Amino acid sequence: MAGPQAKVKDPGRKIVLVGNPNVGKSVLFNALTGTYTVVSNYPGTSVAVARGQCEIDGRRYQVLDTPGMYSLLPITEEERVAREILLQEHADTVVHVVDARNLERMLPMTLQLVEAGLPVVLVVNIMDEAERLGIHIDIPLLGEKLGIPVIGAAIGRKRGLAELRRAIAGNRPGGQAVFGYGFELEGDIEAVARCLKGTYTLHPRAVSLLLLQRDEEVRELVRGQEQERFPLVEQVVSDIIFERRHDLHLRISLERKRVCHGLLSEVVRQDPDRKASLGERLAAWTINPWTGFPLLVAVLYFGLYQFVGQFGAGTIVDFVEGELFEGYVNPWLIRQAESWLPWIWLKELLVGEYGVFTLGVRYAVALVLPIVGTFFLFFSIMEDVGYFPRLAMLVDRIFKRIGLNGRAVIPMVLGFGCDTMATMVTRTLETVRERIIVTLLLALAVPCSAQLGVILGLLSGVPGALAVWTACIVLVFLAVGLLAARVVVGDQPMFYMELPPLRLPQVRNVLVKTYSRMQWYFLEIFPLFILASVMLWAGKMTGALQGLVRVMDPFVRALGLPEEVAAAFIFGFFRRDFGAAGLYDLQTSGLLSPRQLTVAAVTMTLFVPCVAQFLMMKKERGWKVSLGIFALVTALAFIVGWVLNRVLLQTGWLP
Repeated sequence: MAGPQAKVKDPGRKIVLVGNPNVGKSVLFNALTGTYTVVSNYPGTSVAVARGQCEIDGRRYQVLDTPGMYSLLPITEEERVAREILLQEHADTVVHVVDARNLERMLPMTLQLVEAGLPVVLVVNIMDEAERLGIHIDIPLLGEKLGIPVIGAAIGRKRGLAELRRAIAGNRPGGQAVFGYGFELEGDIEAVARCLKGTYTLHPRAVSLLLLQRDEEVRELVRGQEQERFPLVEQVVSDIIFERRHDLHLRISLERKRVCHGLLSEVVRQDPDRKASLGERLAAWTINPWTGFPLLVAVLYFGLYQFVGQFGAGTIVDFVEGELFEGYVNPWLIRQAESWLPWIWLKELLVGEYGVFTLGVRYAVALVLPIVGTFFLFFSIMEDVGYFPRLAMLVDRIFKRIGLNGRAVIPMVLGFGCDTMATMVTRTLETVRERIIVTLLLALAVPCSAQLGVILGLLSGVPGALAVWTACIVLVFLAVGLLAARVVVGDQPMFYMELPPLRLPQVRNVLVKTYSRMQWYFLEIFPLFILASVMLWAGKMTGALQGLVRVMDPFVRALGLPEEVAAAFIFGFFRRDFGAAGLYDLQTSGLLSPRQLTVAAVTMTLFVPCVAQFLMMKKERGWKVSLGIFALVTALAFIVGWVLNRVLLQTGWLP
């Protein structure tokens, strides 16, 4: 099975899938190759490029699923990756996937691909949803006007897949339409194109337009191709830009819209008598602040609190950890070790206080796995329904106050699954400023699913504790976000997002996504629990762990917590959920009062990112930013914990 980073032998012909986020590229990739990548109903899934292979009419093809892009002129990192593939991979077929419900908005990119001279096949996807909305599209007429193969499809239902395979097999460059712009703009394009004598993947007309739009990467490409002629190219481009001033981008955009409007005349027809369905009205309610926020509260209450917190972290954990592991598994393992292992150090390693089985496996399987599983199931349902892009629209106004936009909700929501993965996804954000702010907030105030589930399970049984914890985390999130928006310099981001249809979740999609993420958990995270238990065992045997506990002890006591909590904080550096599981053990042992439990939970949530997240921060943001965030988060966690403890002592809210 080929994953996103899999290496395959180049079979000689390539199919590159391009298009906006949320139009079904990854679904089409899976349908063509039989390879499963995580197919998400929100933007930003295809951060890396998925590669697979397929066979069409007895011929092998390599298929590339690119990140979402809106134009050949890139803004975000994911668009740069997609454009780089078009420039370097020399595709035999470029399949442009568009949403049938938003054809006029997406067709300008089709124009860019066609005028770039690329071998384009247009897939008008989600036709079933468009037809339900009363939108009728004359596919043959659109193909005739564009001069390229056009396929009407609903890939999720396998509709149009056979036609697409035939179009790919028979696709030959040439015969594409030429789209004329206004007289003045055509003159500018021709003036630049006459200066270009190098060999380019894109047609000189497309290169000229990108130069006029000040595309720095294309400028460097032209510099390398033209060499001695480059000063002339620069002069011509500069003269045109100076003469046209600030309206050049707008003119190009308006000309493309004019051409698209003409192309779609007589192609798209809307049923005027159709009334909105219940699903469409519900979709509108999710982005209206007056109805959207109550719906969000309901989703969080029933999804996170009841399903993940009560059922996952409560019912399932009580059975697996309390009944199975504590009642049968651990006692049996300890008896076997006592009978067969004469070496104390080996018994400690396997079944001791920090043993591989009694701590590592128990935490990973009995405490964290049920919580992760229920969260991934909830997350997959919300993803398949199409709720997350609407959540982004809903919170956009609030996020703008902290220097972000609604698009930033995607890595934030992913952070509730895994902060390490979410930190990687910040690369899909438009500006460096946005990426730094989101990375900081992920490290500080967004608990991962396992940590969140354990904390919900711990606090839900203490009246008032969960409300105090929630209020603290939200206030810290907003306060730090507002401050970061004023301190971190950089450009303000724009906000644009495609809204997929709100639909009932498909059982197969939900189960496959959940299974895929659970598989990722076992392959990537489970070994970290084993490694952490070995390191803790080594620390205990050498005395290093006791030394760390002594260092942490003054800070822990300042929070009004018993010294045993220091070990849980040390656990948290290996894995956040490891630390939360340590609190679970202390709570079940009766060592924490309601006040201490609440203070410990708040501090643990805000405490340093785990090793995996820190390494991802270093990879994405560099050492300077990562160490700065690490120091800031550590200080803020203990400051907030100390203040909360003093407030609770003074007010007597929690005994």
